Amino acid sequence: MQSVTQSPTDPEFVQSPYGFYAHARSLGPLVRWEDYGMVAAFSHDVVNTLLKDRRFGREVPPEQAPVIPPHLEPFYKVEAHSMLELEPPRHTRLRGLVLRAFTSRRIKALGPEIAQLARELAEGLPREGAYDLLPAFAAPLPAIVIARLLGVPESMVPQLLSWSNAMVAVYQASRTREMENAASVAATEFSDFLRGYVEERRAHPADDLITHLIAAEEDGEKLTPDELITTCILLLNAGHEATVHTLGNGVKLLLESGMGAEVLTPDRVAGTVEEILRRDPPLHIFTRYAYEDIEVFGHRFTRGEQVALVLGAACHDPSVWTQPEVFDPSRPVKTTTAFGGGLHFCVGAPLARLELQIALPILFETRPGLSLAEAPRYANLYHFHGLERLMVTG
Repeated sequence: MQSVTQSPTDPEFVQSPYGFYAHARSLGPLVRWEDYGMVAAFSHDVVNTLLKDRRFGREVPPEQAPVIPPHLEPFYKVEAHSMLELEPPRHTRLRGLVLRAFTSRRIKALGPEIAQLARELAEGLPREGAYDLLPAFAAPLPAIVIARLLGVPESMVPQLLSWSNAMVAVYQASRTREMENAASVAATEFSDFLRGYVEERRAHPADDLITHLIAAEEDGEKLTPDELITTCILLLNAGHEATVHTLGNGVKLLLESGMGAEVLTPDRVAGTVEEILRRDPPLHIFTRYAYEDIEVFGHRFTRGEQVALVLGAACHDPSVWTQPEVFDPSRPVKTTTAFGGGLHFCVGAPLARLELQIALPILFETRPGLSLAEAPRYANLYHFHGLERLMVTG
């Protein structure tokens, strides 16, 4: 197996990791990424295969569980109940209960509300001068949608975003002790707020996701209070983070390519959204642990060894997509790894797609003169991939 070295916080890599991905992919099905100290997969076939291989999973083998430093205990106390970090049977139970509340019918019914919100935000954008589209449009839209879905007061959205951003920062390669401390404070405050709100919903049920999660049962089991709190935090954090990045990345791609309303028509918008997700996915790495000593793709994994599945690289595999660096909304739609795969395929993917398919056409219809005010730059967020700002006019 060959090795590669590439700092995930290197400024050039942050702006465009795809050249490094192509080089690493050319070295074989698996390579050792020295900066992460683990084996990594960069091709569509290997990433997709390992995402679905049940001999690998998200949860660390119990005998290899790391010691959590005291300053991060509040953060990991919440994460311990996240279905994103768990495997069957607990993952199966949690995901099943969530899906009983997070139904496709309920998500589809949000369409008119998403459209109204997108139009209000688009019409409220400044008419003169340059402004940052991320806080003005891309961030509030998915955050407000998930807050309304959960049943959390809309007035809390700025605070929810603050807590969420602090917690999600722990997964960035650039994390610092200060960021870790902030994540633990946010996890505690977020949990305390939701615990009180859940109790209110127990006493006064409503037609919202928190009430449905309280009521959801499968085989006589319900979510425990801690599981319910963590699930709400996960849905809010994951429910807006990826969509914010994808909205920003998508507008950037559309404006840089000179495309807009013509590729956002009802017959083309779904394909355009899939191409945005493929060309610039919001999350670039998911890791898995090997659950047994096993040889795959020429490498002998030992139990507990991690592998980095580079979703962003898999979406640029030239064996699947011709000229993958080109943004081409007319491509035939093929399955990507932008939302992961296997048991941990993103539960919020249908909602994210719906938001993108509704919000982007409304933005370009409402603001036909939208243009870039400066060259967009990506933020130092890896494993995430999103802009630090998106300055536009019009």
